[in-house]
Amino acid sequence: MSVELKNIPAPYELKEISSLQDMVKYISVIHELSGPGLTIDEYKKTLMEMIPNGYGQVAVLENEKCIAISGYWINTKLYSGKYLEMDNVIVIPEYRSNGIGKLLCNWCEQKAKDNNCRVLMLDAYLENEKAHKFYEREGYFKRGYHFLKKIK
Repeated sequence: MSVELKNIPAPYELKEISSLQDMVKYISVIHELSGPGLTIDEYKKTLMEMIPNGYGQVAVLENEKCIAISGYWINTKLYSGKYLEMDNVIVIPEYRSNGIGKLLCNWCEQKAKDNNCRVLMLDAYLENEKAHKFYEREGYFKRGYHFLKKIK
């Protein structure tokens, strides 16, 4: 099901990405978060594990150049019901504070509504206070902590 948003300012375009081949094309934007150490082979291998589990992406393009990307998952949890989780939301630095993150959020919210989700959720690093303020302006609230324990 394709998401349709109204009032996307020119020259931007939103593109839903579901194929491995299309996701790999935009690895340079992923490097904004992961750093350049993530190789194409590692990225492909990881995506091949994620895509069968419902992973997708949405990209913001400017004249065919990818300037922002968000992964997403649709799933169900006991505490939230059906949800859409935004994952690795990245806007390349020179485009930040220009409404691009809002476009990604709006697209994901519409995708969630189209899929009868009850909740939108995401993780943001503790030290990324600018992102916290942005998401709070967008209507998100802090619900808890996301704990990690490395085992390898």
